[in-house]
Amino acid sequence: MTMRVPPVPTSPAGRADGAVLLKELHAALCRYVVFPNPQAADAVTLWTAATHAQPAWEHAPRLAVVSPLKRCGKSRLVDVVAETCHTPLITVNATIAAVVRSIGQDPPTLLVDEADTLWGSKKQADQNEDLRGLLNAGHQRNRPMLRWDITTRSLDQLDTFAMAMLASIGDLPDTIMDRAVVIRMRRRAPGERVDPYRTRRDAPPLHDLRDRLTGWARQHLRELHHAAPVMPLEDRAADTWEPLIALADLAQGDWPERARGAATAMVAAESQQEEDSTVSVRLLADLRDLFDQADAEALYSATILEALHKLDEAPWADWYGHPLRARELANLLRAYQVRPRDVREHGTGPQRKGYTRADLYEPWARYVPRQPRQPRHGDEAAAQPGREPVADAEPAAATSATEPGPVADVADRQPLSATELSSQNADVADVAHTPGSDGTSARRATPGSVWARNGAPQLAPDPDRFTRRHNDRSPAREE
Repeated sequence: MTMRVPPVPTSPAGRADGAVLLKELHAALCRYVVFPNPQAADAVTLWTAATHAQPAWEHAPRLAVVSPLKRCGKSRLVDVVAETCHTPLITVNATIAAVVRSIGQDPPTLLVDEADTLWGSKKQADQNEDLRGLLNAGHQRNRPMLRWDITTRSLDQLDTFAMAMLASIGDLPDTIMDRAVVIRMRRRAPGERVDPYRTRRDAPPLHDLRDRLTGWARQHLRELHHAAPVMPLEDRAADTWEPLIALADLAQGDWPERARGAATAMVAAESQQEEDSTVSVRLLADLRDLFDQADAEALYSATILEALHKLDEAPWADWYGHPLRARELANLLRAYQVRPRDVREHGTGPQRKGYTRADLYEPWARYVPRQPRQPRHGDEAAAQPGREPVADAEPAAATSATEPGPVADVADRQPLSATELSSQNADVADVAHTPGSDGTSARRATPGSVWARNGAPQLAPDPDRFTRRHNDRSPAREE
């Protein structure tokens, strides 16, 4: 299925200044929605404008609008974005076959409200695994969904590339959050006011702004297609934010600085949020504190659990309706290759199941380091070096796995009406260190070196950590 797109307006409105258009869009969003901070408002503005240039992007960032409770403005934000983004496709009750067959060379903008109802429980998550796979794959070009059509006995490669906005109470699946610009909404304070939104009255001026955004973005598709903005981020975060920063650079004004400021601040905030909210990481930090307070090289599971249950503002005393148990403690630590073993607490107690400082040292060093990472030196590049623009006359590389298709002819196609989209969807059929027996042993090694334990390389513990009592000797191995 080939999707048609609105033609580029030929009126002067289509040649509007980009910075002015983004300012208007920002004002429209802030008129109806209270954002948690100015960076979030800038990010949503840039994301909404970027939907009008999807044929130019290599990655399609998700916009994850989440909140801890209801009535935080998520649905109102979806309403306003739906009137200003490119070809909104609301996926409430849509089948996965209908969604993927609605995506083409110039994809719609997928809007999913109340996404927590899709993945809120294990049963719901299992039922909507295909949609999650679609959203993950569609973050990057040329990641088709394969389906066998039993009618024609042929293999269909269905496009998945499309920008998507998801609103949810609580966080979305990690694989989606990792590909998203995350907006953490909150309830309005008593002094915060917004205008009431009424579709009949407020949608027409928003549509006028939407059309002007379309005209401006479509006139610069080729320029955006070859854009290589200097990024303040790396890896997947850079992939996600690149379309927004490229658009800000095109708009000029103060938007390039605002876009990079929003990207840096929001990605850092999400990293901190992930560190604070990840239960297993919190457990590692709490265990390190317990071992330090006890000044012990090994602790019984019962001792650890008793101490965890007494921690204020920690989840361990009420873990799914009951205090954390030994088996649940073991399950949380299994992901870090830490397992309970027979130990003697303080080296003299009876032999019972527990954990050793030696086994926990490596997860502590990797996931909850004591010292912050060294800041980047001033003469180091902020991110990837810039690339030379590709000449317009050069053909696309046949071997490129992520190159967007030609964009020159996108603007010449006709608009897709809601009736056409519905009729096409209506015709869609079913498409078809292995722990030893000792509990307190620790091998001497140079700090920072690599040592072997049971044949596997491990980070060497600090010997001073284990050189405590017993006449400055390492704890004796117990047979």
